[in-house]
Amino acid sequence: MATTMAPDPAILPDVLPTDRLRASGRPAPPLSAELRRIPTARNVVAVAGCYMQSLGVIALAAWLHHPLAYVACFLLMGRSHAMFASLAHEAAHRLLFPNRRVNDWVGRWVLGAPALVPTDLYRRGHLAHHRDEFGPDEPDMALYAGYPMAADSVRRKLVRDLVGISGWKNLKGLVRGLRSDFAKVHARRILVGQVVLLAVAVAAGRVELYVLLWFAPWMTVWRVINRLRSIAEHGGMERSNDKRVTTHSVRQSRLARFTLVPYNIGWHLAHHVDIAVPWTKLPRLHDELRASGWISDEIEHPSYRALWRSLASG
Repeated sequence: MATTMAPDPAILPDVLPTDRLRASGRPAPPLSAELRRIPTARNVVAVAGCYMQSLGVIALAAWLHHPLAYVACFLLMGRSHAMFASLAHEAAHRLLFPNRRVNDWVGRWVLGAPALVPTDLYRRGHLAHHRDEFGPDEPDMALYAGYPMAADSVRRKLVRDLVGISGWKNLKGLVRGLRSDFAKVHARRILVGQVVLLAVAVAAGRVELYVLLWFAPWMTVWRVINRLRSIAEHGGMERSNDKRVTTHSVRQSRLARFTLVPYNIGWHLAHHVDIAVPWTKLPRLHDELRASGWISDEIEHPSYRALWRSLASG
């Protein structure tokens, strides 16, 4: 059985730099200026659309008031948490709005607080991840390491996610943050966000809409989505200066982009090549990397399902 998911160096063509890409894969001028431009209006629409889709699903379930509608909404709200987390990730990179104060306020209060994401703490850990993937300060090593692993072990992890065990661990961390001098300001934002959502549900006389269709999916369905996405990004890869060795590349389908990797977060290798490129331009950077030959068919997984099968090949 393979002990790593990193590609063989023999299939990593040394084709950079070119007139459009640097040796690292980052775009060279003037392409870099074009790709790094933050699309303010598009991001306003994205944040509004995230809310409209999420609240629309809840409103539809409440209007239909049928058990199957609630089950469908419960599952779809896992996608909603993926949407909020993806846009919060964009704000953590300060790529949502060019004005830093606006970017951080939206990231903290509009996206992070309702979705239980402590945006500033997340930024700190996430940028450590980008500085040195799989290095000594990698915050998510436990999530990525050990792949490929036995299929039974992967299933057990996903079951723990689905029944709320992983969510409970995350929730306890947020609660402990309320008593920590270091984290309490961040945890209090989360608490305020949840109190506001709960108050809206109470005012509507439908407290179950918050409990069953917002909080419970965060505890369960979102945990499954987050693990599946995370291991598809870095599962079993290795520390290297070559991002093709630290980060998987997966061909994107419409279904995956709808359910698992909204807002182009699935073009993850391109994101790691240049973290200053906003989500709207990641497909373009990926295409540039493909056109140069730096990303080839040999290293790009044909689908998430195919990659997950490889990750659970024990």
